[in-house]
Amino acid sequence: MSKTLFEKIIAREIPAQIVYEDDLVIAFRDINPQAPTHVLLIPKKPISRIAEATPEDHKVLGHLMLKAGEVAEKLGLKQNGFRLVFNNGADAGEAVPHLHCHILGGRKMTWPPG
Repeated sequence: MSKTLFEKIIAREIPAQIVYEDDLVIAFRDINPQAPTHVLLIPKKPISRIAEATPEDHKVLGHLMLKAGEVAEKLGLKQNGFRLVFNNGADAGEAVPHLHCHILGGRKMTWPPG
């Protein structure tokens, strides 16, 4: 099976503007931003999507959520707010089959989303 785009970024085979990294997750700027600040936060462990995560993934998933808040704060989004988005499957807009959290901010968000 070939690597996903995100696995290639983790392996440094494709360049990315990395804003945060630790042993479990990596965050980098989206190449097609949908807000003034748009960062993707992904687990380094390849998990296709949230619906395919297993109970054994609870540590990395919890870590991902905590780091999403920390990365948003580092990017200056804490005061005015930010949105976290997880897409699951084609109908939800999933483009890369590797679980990822969109951290969006820097503008007022509308509801309902697209």
